[in-house]
Amino acid sequence: MRFRTLSTALAFTLTIGLAGCTTTSGDNKEVAETTKVQIFSDSYGKVTDAGFALPSIPVEKLDKKYHRQIVDYKTSEKPGTIVVNTRERFLYYVLPRGKAVRYGIGVGKQGFAWGGEAYIAWKQAWPTWHPPKEMAERKPDVAKYVEKGMEPGLTNPLGARALYLFNEKGQDTLFRLHGTPEWRSIGTAASSGCIRLMNQDIIDLYDRVKPGRGTKVIVQQ
Repeated sequence: MRFRTLSTALAFTLTIGLAGCTTTSGDNKEVAETTKVQIFSDSYGKVTDAGFALPSIPVEKLDKKYHRQIVDYKTSEKPGTIVVNTRERFLYYVLPRGKAVRYGIGVGKQGFAWGGEAYIAWKQAWPTWHPPKEMAERKPDVAKYVEKGMEPGLTNPLGARALYLFNEKGQDTLFRLHGTPEWRSIGTAASSGCIRLMNQDIIDLYDRVKPGRGTKVIVQQ
């Protein structure tokens, strides 16, 4: 299924022309309540997914705080809400009873950062990547993908999964939560505006998210 909506009215603080993740294109998992932090550092091994062989990630080379883990998290937001803290480089998936799954993320470079509220309108496994024309003007080598798109694969900038953010008016914001083959970028400001997770993490998040207006995303700057 492919769906592309161009919008000039964003609910975010970034001009749409700066976005770099335009694309075409589970139910929640129950996690046991715990009083201790659970760190899933052993969840980054090789994975065969839809015929693609994702390599293992040497997470020992990343600060342990960016490894997927269940943490205490006080919030008034209901379970299923996604809260992105761009300053701390964390994404929280809110769980019941004061818990959250926390993922390490990479965020937009200075000048591409954004913030606001949206919802997950839909999600896609192994998405096709269509860079916007503005990116093609900055990077001529990606111009060929504006119309035809880059096919899914291990080098695709969107990685193994993409979650598509729409604003309250039901318009595509052109921003995504997505995977990345560039695991070294986690914890940094390296993307062109979207929020990136390690591929093993975006697969985990994807399986938890149920698209619809009830799945709110809050991006804090």
